[in-house]
Amino acid sequence: MSLYSEFCLPHLTGCVCGLKALARQRELIVPLAHGRVLEVGMGTALNLPFYDREKVSCIWGLEPSPGMRRAAEKNVRRSGLPVRWLDLPAAAIPLADGSVDTVLSTFTLCSITDWRGALAEMRRVLAPQGRLLFCEHGAAPDEGVLKWQRRITPWWQHLAGGCRLDRPIPALIADSGFRVVALDAGYAEGVPRLAGYTYRGCAEKG
Repeated sequence: MSLYSEFCLPHLTGCVCGLKALARQRELIVPLAHGRVLEVGMGTALNLPFYDREKVSCIWGLEPSPGMRRAAEKNVRRSGLPVRWLDLPAAAIPLADGSVDTVLSTFTLCSITDWRGALAEMRRVLAPQGRLLFCEHGAAPDEGVLKWQRRITPWWQHLAGGCRLDRPIPALIADSGFRVVALDAGYAEGVPRLAGYTYRGCAEKG
């Protein structure tokens, strides 16, 4: 792991993902989590303030980056929530089949190289009546914006921890055996359009 990934990227990610416009998106989806929660790509733990403590029994935080987990320590302590770290990639979730009531993914699917393997694992560990909650940025519907997303992504992903600007998030989820049952999409205010088209919703096992 490079010094940039270990020390610079966690700080950069915390600053960008902590923008008020993105915090508003998190605030709309995270409180829907209930029971045993697996948060994929927990990063610097920016979601913790938005959990409904009355609905959550435990939280597994999947985060393979030591730098991210180290940067998250203050937010975890401040929250007082019981977070159990899992330091493996999303394509190798160390939990039993059907052991999770809610899988939460916020601004994570854009940066997972093996998104097929990751979503397959999320589906495997999700209980039969469980839900995948997601809030992601991705491909814009406007051809002009999408064209520039595709042009910039090869350079952008090197600076932003593998983040791709042009992923069609709902299609990836549906292609992985989930059924999207609720979806809101649109440009987030206060975020550049190239990185600001967000998909927020809920999916169940298909």
